[in-house]
Amino acid sequence: MVDETPVEPTTRGLTYRDSGVDIDAGNAVVQRIREAVLSTQDERVLSRSHGAFGGFFRLLDGDGSLFGKQLRDPILVGATDGVGTKLKVAFSCGVYETVGIDLVAMCVNDLVVSGARPLFFLDYVATGKISPEIIAEVVAGIAEGCRRSGCALLGGETAEMPGFYDGGELDLAGFSVGVVERDAIIDGARVSVGDAVIGISSSGVHSNGFSLVRKALLEGSDALPLDEDPGGLGATLGEVLLEPTRIYVQPVLALIEQLGSGVHAVSHITGGGLIENIPRVLPEGMTARLVRDDWQRPAIFSLIEQRAQVAQPEMDRVFNQGIGMVIVTAAEQAADAVAVLEKSGEEARIIGEIVAGQGVEIV
Repeated sequence: MVDETPVEPTTRGLTYRDSGVDIDAGNAVVQRIREAVLSTQDERVLSRSHGAFGGFFRLLDGDGSLFGKQLRDPILVGATDGVGTKLKVAFSCGVYETVGIDLVAMCVNDLVVSGARPLFFLDYVATGKISPEIIAEVVAGIAEGCRRSGCALLGGETAEMPGFYDGGELDLAGFSVGVVERDAIIDGARVSVGDAVIGISSSGVHSNGFSLVRKALLEGSDALPLDEDPGGLGATLGEVLLEPTRIYVQPVLALIEQLGSGVHAVSHITGGGLIENIPRVLPEGMTARLVRDDWQRPAIFSLIEQRAQVAQPEMDRVFNQGIGMVIVTAAEQAADAVAVLEKSGEEARIIGEIVAGQGVEIV
């Protein structure tokens, strides 16, 4: 005979929170970031509800145009990146908004080198234990980066992973999609000997080389304090290191609008520094010869170089050395290009030329 007596549910069993995941904290994050996310969106974003499983973005207006222009053969361009161990500095300083800007910058700067205009951005935040306040600060930075680059923050994911990340730490990944006309893609094919190389100033270290930065400045018995100026920086070391990556989208798009096919190549000086990034956009048999004295290197790079006795070639292949974006144009258009970039608020100058050879030569 089967006992059909109803079984009373237990009043307290193992919960998800017991295992380290707090669903309520995740919901609190959604509420905190709502306004920041909406501030990046316009009528092109169809999924303005934060309960949707995916983000919907309308590519074309009703008349078949995009941003007021008729498209013939639009090509979507995707990019993804992270912030790297710069996050360790953010943890130490308790400052999180700037790395959110970095996350966007590292993706959209990669998009614009091909002439693509960023359309939308997605983020992924992983942490050992959700802090709604910290996540909201990160997303506020991501939203600011999206506003600066003119793209929508379409969606994202916050993953709480207890036992995987140390307490108070998190990791970031970003994903962006842009669009460019097929016949307007900038791929370096027009680069030729005699072209001018223009450098746009960086805002500092940006988001690359921080494992070396930390080894040189922040580790060991002679580690420098983040809350002091070690001399010559004009701000605390933490403030200088956390200065967010400059977003070059609007100035570069304005330059392309003005010069059109006169922009022969664009290179984002990211991981790999000047030495490895410029050749990525040069045809075979072309070398960018740069004149080191033609641009000013921020003091933070001298500090790194001197403190750890880093050889100059190593500095050149790890850091941007003060140049965040490189533009290659015909020599006769270089002065106009610099003027357009300066009008957009950038510090730009001619720093070299294209010669026969292969790679990058700094003299």
